[in-house]
Amino acid sequence: MRNHGRARVSARNPRAFGICDRCGILYNHVNLQWQYDWAGASLINKRILVCDTCNDVPQTQLRAIIVPADPVPIQNPRIQDYATASSDYRITQGNTTNAQTGIPVPGGDTRITQNSNTRVTQEIGGTRVDISEQPGLDQNAVMPLQGTTAYYVTLPLLSVTSDGAGNATVTCSAVHNLSTGAQIAVEGLSVGTANGFYTVTVTTATAFTYQLNPVLSAGSLLTGTTKMVTANAGLPYNFDQVPQTGPLS
Repeated sequence: MRNHGRARVSARNPRAFGICDRCGILYNHVNLQWQYDWAGASLINKRILVCDTCNDVPQTQLRAIIVPADPVPIQNPRIQDYATASSDYRITQGNTTNAQTGIPVPGGDTRITQNSNTRVTQEIGGTRVDISEQPGLDQNAVMPLQGTTAYYVTLPLLSVTSDGAGNATVTCSAVHNLSTGAQIAVEGLSVGTANGFYTVTVTTATAFTYQLNPVLSAGSLLTGTTKMVTANAGLPYNFDQVPQTGPLS
């Protein structure tokens, strides 16, 4: 008797044989089915008859993405008048060029926040404590660990004073473990422009200085809410220290 594969043979109910176009095994023709697949937005018949095992599920990646129709326009719309609602205090006269980047800087330029408060002109932002000085860096955004080096370490402050010549001197009650070129982030000083992110110059194992801009009067800056932590903020291209707050020149 001839091999009839997986087809069933019945003298009482004879049925035709058929070869699966994919695997080549013999089945009853009635058990073979058309292979369909996606093409565009609809299924098409691939015109091959296959057995149940070889019948693939239509591949949805071949299906076209149907983009819905655009919203129907409305009559008499009322839209925001951005021209009059926006504040823009930029002055385009007397331009200078930033020595570091070569980018023109409008003379008398005043940058503002969304609520029209004046922003600082420090390239990477000052402190966030004074809302009028956004954008700013946030102490809470300092990564606590980079590699094996820990940051966001609170420094034990004993005093923070301005020398009246553009420097702030920080004295700690214990060894600060900083080196010249390290960064600190400070909030809560009595004068807002002394807050922010700074690069320090170490003078002793328990003291260091950082530059202030603008220059402040001599005196203590420390308050009961002052918090100073170690930081490691990314610097703009070609900078080796945190840029000072103030107009670019």
